[in-house]
Amino acid sequence: MRTLIITMLLLASTVFIHAQIKAVTETGDEVFLYQDGTWKYLAETGATDESESKTNETVFTRDKASTFLIKSKRANVGVWINTKIWSFTNNSTNEDAEIQFEKRTGDIYAMLITEKIQIPLESFKSIALQNAKNAAPDIKIIKDEYRNVNGKKVLMLQMSGTVQGIKVVYFGYYYSSEKGTTQLISYTGENLFKAHMTEMEVLLNGLVETE
Repeated sequence: MRTLIITMLLLASTVFIHAQIKAVTETGDEVFLYQDGTWKYLAETGATDESESKTNETVFTRDKASTFLIKSKRANVGVWINTKIWSFTNNSTNEDAEIQFEKRTGDIYAMLITEKIQIPLESFKSIALQNAKNAAPDIKIIKDEYRNVNGKKVLMLQMSGTVQGIKVVYFGYYYSSEKGTTQLISYTGENLFKAHMTEMEVLLNGLVETE
């Protein structure tokens, strides 16, 4: 049962940002461009949450207990973790995730996804919402804001939805630069989120840009 739940959560969390670009036609219509060459008008996708994300004035930095740096091999980013709380593997069951994390006591997971393409930070919210609907049609954004995390501007998204009958909460940071796009997404069952939100946020705050 535990393996099945992990697999479903992984499948759901990998559809957030992958090979999809928001664009504007010559007539001013907003569209999504997909990897297979197809496209849809924004109005047809249901991705209607276009409200501007506010900025959290708090400066977020890595926790002092997070002393182990895991570096991406695909991008100039890394994640500082507390190895007493989190385990990790580079051999993820999800081909889109470069690194997979799991809380040692179970039930809380995260993954680092990196891509070479640069996506404007302002486009992440609508793209993430639309892509997540492929796995969880009832997905909705609970909270969104820009944050300063270790000196870098990121978008924080907290979303909730139902994946094959399981209510799931996703809590992640989205970062983009001329060197590519990074997603660090933590996730768990909705009934566990409040109890573990702080630990998930500490993990997210370990995201840094490396040399």
